[in-house]
Amino acid sequence: MPSPPTLRLASTVRTSQGLELPRLGLGVFQSPPGEVTRSAVRSALKVGYRLIDTAAMYGNEEDVGAGVRESGVPREQVVVTSKLWYTDHGYDRAIAAARASQAKLGLGPIDLYLIHWPRANAPEDRLASWRALEQLRQDGTVRTIGVSNYAVRHLEELRAQGGPMPSVDQVELHPFVYDPELLEYCARHRIVVEAYSPLTRARKLDDPRIAAIAAAHGKSPAQVLIRWGLQHELVELPKSVHEERIRENAAVFDFELTRDEMADLDALRGGGRVGATDPKLIP
Repeated sequence: MPSPPTLRLASTVRTSQGLELPRLGLGVFQSPPGEVTRSAVRSALKVGYRLIDTAAMYGNEEDVGAGVRESGVPREQVVVTSKLWYTDHGYDRAIAAARASQAKLGLGPIDLYLIHWPRANAPEDRLASWRALEQLRQDGTVRTIGVSNYAVRHLEELRAQGGPMPSVDQVELHPFVYDPELLEYCARHRIVVEAYSPLTRARKLDDPRIAAIAAAHGKSPAQVLIRWGLQHELVELPKSVHEERIRENAAVFDFELTRDEMADLDALRGGGRVGATDPKLIP
């Protein structure tokens, strides 16, 4: 369904746990620690982004925190995400890892904290991690909790415990990796879906079908892919360290893909995952 014309960079979606989550954010996966990441964060916040997505595994939490502080944007206006790496599954390890991430960011409570992968030594380890995240939310270390790379059956595992469901599931999502079953499940359970690698890590930007749609709107292929995700009601997390690309990725609110164009892009499904692992294969 096409997005309403009023969608803009400042638009948010309210999660089940009350967080106003911006519809477009900056991802910093593979952004090198140091000034490159700090500059990217400052540039994004200057452009008007208000969501920055990092993770312990990325090794740049300290620089994300510094970039936010150096930007001059009030802390309460910025949503910062970090994630629990799979080697830290387990109740005590998850508590310690979250507090370490909080200290590295240096921004107070982490706005959104996710289990990065369901991969664990045993399913009970990831269930223990989820209990830890619930405790971290109660004690104020984090404001909102969710998961990443969870397939429907991993989400069902959590639902079977009877506690609160994740507010967010962050997964690889673009026209070539498009999972209607997951989107329908998340909509039914009020789980906001975030799309990482929405630009296919540039591997599919030269696809002629995307190029044709981009030419029809006077936009770039990257902008078409981001707009596709927005019109599927996703939170989009494109990654760049270049200010001109960060600006380009935000210039997606002055056009709308038609129903036929959305269908054409949806039909690219099955064209190849750019991430290393299909979450459905994780036991």
